[in-house]
Amino acid sequence: MKHLLSRYPTATRLILALLFFALALVLSVVIDSPFLKKFFPYTSAILLGVATWLLYKIDNKSLQAIGLNCKARNLFFLPLGLIIGALALLIAKYIRTLFTGESIVLSTSVDYTTVIYALYTILPTVAVEEFLFRGYAFKKTIDGSNVIVANIIFSLLFMLIHVIDENVLQNKGMMVFLIISIPVGHLLFATALLKSKTIFFPIGIHLGNNWATRHLITSGNDGNSFLHTINNVSFETWPPFIVTILLFNAVFLLVTYLIWKWNNFPWLKKKKNKSRI
Repeated sequence: MKHLLSRYPTATRLILALLFFALALVLSVVIDSPFLKKFFPYTSAILLGVATWLLYKIDNKSLQAIGLNCKARNLFFLPLGLIIGALALLIAKYIRTLFTGESIVLSTSVDYTTVIYALYTILPTVAVEEFLFRGYAFKKTIDGSNVIVANIIFSLLFMLIHVIDENVLQNKGMMVFLIISIPVGHLLFATALLKSKTIFFPIGIHLGNNWATRHLITSGNDGNSFLHTINNVSFETWPPFIVTILLFNAVFLLVTYLIWKWNNFPWLKKKKNKSRI
């Protein structure tokens, strides 16, 4: 075993991560009951966090490797990401309306309890996906290859878990949208992780985007969102549909670029005291 670890350190660690993550997910299914899952849907996220801690412990490291601690600097990225993710989705939706002729209006009534509680229920799902696709395994793949290879591998994996779904596979439009959009989402989340050096940032952006999709702006006035669109367009040909998807994702690519060029967030760095002569 030691010989394998020394000869193939990255591969053996990735296999170990796969086993730990699979065990964590299986245990979460065993532990979760309908009652527990309804009021405390965090079992999977907690177990994956423990699995991640054990993996870094084996590497003689801590969760600081992905910025998972209670430092104020790292925690700040959670609400910051939430705002960025929600605003990016809103802007992308607005760009879509400019192209399609749809309109955004205020919802006549909003179920505030549902809207706010959704942040609590969406967070664990988002955290699980970030642990799996932007956590230990992603960082380990970068160490064994490079950022480009890691992004290609994990963007494809992230896309496949969204596309390989019975409802999606029966809807060509949704399948095309996800095939294009999910890798862009991965690139945004991965860039947020690498530039901020804390997984709280991609969790925040992911949470903000998912919450905004369901509760900030939707396509119907059902009381579950603050805004909704009217005069919704149904595409009858592929070209305008593809253009709409590209415009939509261009917003997220721009946000990714801005995060990448943010110069490692110098305004959050502690100023070093100048040494006296």
